Amino acid sequence: MKPEALPWRAEKILRKNDIGGWTKAAPNLYPHQWSWDSAFIALGLAHLDTRRAARELQTLFAHQWKTGKVPHIVFNSDAPPHSYFPGSEHWACAAASPDAPPAPPYTSCLSQPPVHAIAALRIWEAAKRRSEEEIASAWAFLKDIYPKLLSWHRYLLTYRDPEGSGLVTIYHPWGSGTDNSPRWDAALAAVEVSDLPPYPRYDLQHVGSPSQKPTDADYDRYLWLVELIKRAWCDETTIYESHPFLVKDVLSSAILVAANEALLKIAELVEAQEEDHTIIAAWIVRGRRGLEGCWDPELGLCLDYDLRADRPLQVRTVAGFAPLIAGSLDPGQLGVLLKTSIRRRSWATEGCAGLYRRAPAPRIQGSTPAATGGDRPGRLSTGSCGGRSSGPTRLNGPGGCDGQPWSSSPRAGSGSTLIPSPASSLALPTSHGPRPSALDWLSSESLPEVKAAL
Repeated sequence: MKPEALPWRAEKILRKNDIGGWTKAAPNLYPHQWSWDSAFIALGLAHLDTRRAARELQTLFAHQWKTGKVPHIVFNSDAPPHSYFPGSEHWACAAASPDAPPAPPYTSCLSQPPVHAIAALRIWEAAKRRSEEEIASAWAFLKDIYPKLLSWHRYLLTYRDPEGSGLVTIYHPWGSGTDNSPRWDAALAAVEVSDLPPYPRYDLQHVGSPSQKPTDADYDRYLWLVELIKRAWCDETTIYESHPFLVKDVLSSAILVAANEALLKIAELVEAQEEDHTIIAAWIVRGRRGLEGCWDPELGLCLDYDLRADRPLQVRTVAGFAPLIAGSLDPGQLGVLLKTSIRRRSWATEGCAGLYRRAPAPRIQGSTPAATGGDRPGRLSTGSCGGRSSGPTRLNGPGGCDGQPWSSSPRAGSGSTLIPSPASSLALPTSHGPRPSALDWLSSESLPEVKAAL
């Protein structure tokens, strides 16, 4: 296909899968609304129709949970039966949660990477190049969605990060957006599956070869993790305390940093209260610092962290380049990362074997008491709350990461969850002050230092 034909082809696909207020991720294989798919779809639609792009996000956020969580699937009640598994009936327990939105439609209780604020800002930027009417409509959209985005990001930095590390925890590979990545192989291998009833593999009907989809053994583990989440009634505290798959996801964390940069710009546009600006800016600093702690200088990559095994997941994948999204590297580290990306012998000529080859055994040892109480392994135990760093950091004690105070936030039907109090978001060292956004890392000012590092 000629490059000039790509926009036309993209528009045709978006229009074909558009069913009104939202867009199917695929016409047959994925007949429901997926969270981060809708964010990317909104980015595309912004070039065609900013009002329709805004509606894509508004439809999704209409099903936001009381905790701020944006579910990774909103199920389409009109989808053909037996078109997708696990379907809405498999996630019916989510509707029983006091935090869940009204049903139907039903939602899952997982989430996906937070691209949404980035999409919302792009809609505004696209509208500014159009009519006054579109500009007014886009500003009203930002005003409406801003508090929902703020709540969404707060959820990820509290319920999904009770340690205060700045890194997002996922409960399931499906929550990463990179479902079948070898990033999760080691963590999944440690999951012991109990008895599962027979289940269909509708996904195999839509591919030419079963090798293009997860194996049955992988799918058993996926469904067992879903079963455990269901048994916990989708309660965040219970899941965090007992779930066998608990991983700090560097790609989601880096996207959250970039999304917080977008959210900060939106806060300025809608004239949000000053406290919001301060908190969002602190989230950006905390996220970048968390990613710095996940940097592996030997591999020249950023690594996910397995909380249950208390060690980094040392696998070479594209997620290792996450700091490029967050702008969390100095020029020297950026040079190392770029050098890693052009190692043709490891990444190209060796193909998947080079890309996914496991690194030497991890060197991080030990564990710290859990922030939510009790001594057990599976907590980040190094400086900067993750990765390889200078020494252990106690995560509970008088406070969370960097000694930030914890506050107990009662939740309906679930006791309490330990989350950083709003004030704790402000107590951050100035040595980790504002940095340029991710795009600025490739600016002309930094290129001489990057070239020197290469």
